[in-house]
Amino acid sequence: MERNAGFQAFADEHQHRLLRLAYLLTGDVHLAEDLVQSVLVRMFGRWPKLRDVDWPEAYARRAMVNQYTSWRRRRASSEVPSASTPERAFSPEDSTVLRVVLHQALMRLTPKQRAVLVLRYYEDRTERDVADLLGCSVGTVKSQTHHALARLRALAPELAPRLPALDTPSEIEEARR
Repeated sequence: MERNAGFQAFADEHQHRLLRLAYLLTGDVHLAEDLVQSVLVRMFGRWPKLRDVDWPEAYARRAMVNQYTSWRRRRASSEVPSASTPERAFSPEDSTVLRVVLHQALMRLTPKQRAVLVLRYYEDRTERDVADLLGCSVGTVKSQTHHALARLRALAPELAPRLPALDTPSEIEEARR
C-alpha cells in the first residue's frame, strides 16, 4: 500500500508539469495526455526502484522525451505532409496568431529539435540540464538549438524578431577564447 501512496503523491505533485511538457512536445492535448499516462504507467511498474532515485521527475521527463521520440518514429511513415499552409485570418502582430504560428512551426521541427527548444526556452533549463535529460553532449544541445532556431526563422519569418539571437561565427570564436 505504501508503494501506491508514494507513487500517487509523486503523480499528483508532478502531473501538471509533465502534461505541459507533453503538450509542448506533441502539440496535441489528447496525445499529451496519452504520453503522460504511458510514462506514469511505466514508472509505476518501476516505482520500487525509482522512489530511491534523487530526481524521479527528471527520470519522468527523460522517459517522456524518449517515449515521444519513439512514437514519432512509428508515426513518421504514415504521415503525409501538406503542400500548402492554412491562410491566416489575423494580423501577424496578434499574439494569438503568433502563438498559432509558433505552434505550427514547432510541429514541423524534428522531435529532437523540438525537445531541445521546449526544454531550453519554455522550461528555462540550462544547456547542461537539457543534455542530461536527452542523454547527449552540451555541444549537441547547442548545435540542435542553433539549427532549430534557424529552421523556425525560415518556417515563420514573422517570429524572427521574437526568437533568441543566433550566435555569429565571431561570437562563437570569442566564447572559445
